Amino acid sequence: MSETDTKLVLPRGADTGVVQPGVSIGQIFLEFLIIGATSFGGVVPYLRSSLVTKRHWIDDKEFVEMLSISQSLPGLNATNMAILVGEKLRGALGSVAAIIGICLPGAVIMYVVGVFYRNHGDHVWVTAALKGVAAAAVGMVLSTVVGLSKKSLADKLDFVFMALTVIAVNRLHQSIPRTLVAVGLLAILFHRPRKERKESVGP
Repeated sequence: MSETDTKLVLPRGADTGVVQPGVSIGQIFLEFLIIGATSFGGVVPYLRSSLVTKRHWIDDKEFVEMLSISQSLPGLNATNMAILVGEKLRGALGSVAAIIGICLPGAVIMYVVGVFYRNHGDHVWVTAALKGVAAAAVGMVLSTVVGLSKKSLADKLDFVFMALTVIAVNRLHQSIPRTLVAVGLLAILFHRPRKERKESVGP
C-alpha cells in the first residue's frame, strides 16, 4: 500500500467509529507497536509525532480533544489514547489492535528488566541512563506542549483556564478530576453559544 493511501481520512465531522479508508488493522497495530517500543520517558510526544505529524490520521484539534478525554478518565493516557484513536480509525477491532500494539513492547521489556533486576539488583549505569532519559523526556513533553498551545490556545480566556488548572493542581493540591470538572464547567460557561438578539422588524 502506498504512502498516499495511508493518509486518506474521512472528511472533518465524520462520526467516531466509522472505518476510515486506507488504514488497515495491521497498520494500526504496527504504528502503536512502534510507539510502545520507542516512547521512553513519556508517550504524548511520540503519539503526536506518529499520529498527527507522520501519519496524519488525526489533526492537532482531535489530538488535544482525545488527550483531554484520556486524562479525565481512569487509566494510563497512552492506553486510553490508543483505544480512542483505534476506535476512530477502524472501530472496535482498531481499538484492540492499538491497545495490544502499544502495550506489548512495554510488557516484554519490563519482564526482561524484572528478571535482570531480580538476578543482579540495581546497577549504577542503568540508574544513570534512566536519569538522562527522564531529563530528555521533560524537554520532549515541553516541546509538545508548546507546539499544541500555538494551535489550541486561540483565545485570551484559554490562558486563564490553563493558569487556573496549574494553580489548582500544583498550588492548591486539588485532584485532577475535580480540577478538570471545575475548569471545564467554567469553559463551557464562557464558550457557550450565545443567541443573537433578533431585532424586531416593524410593519
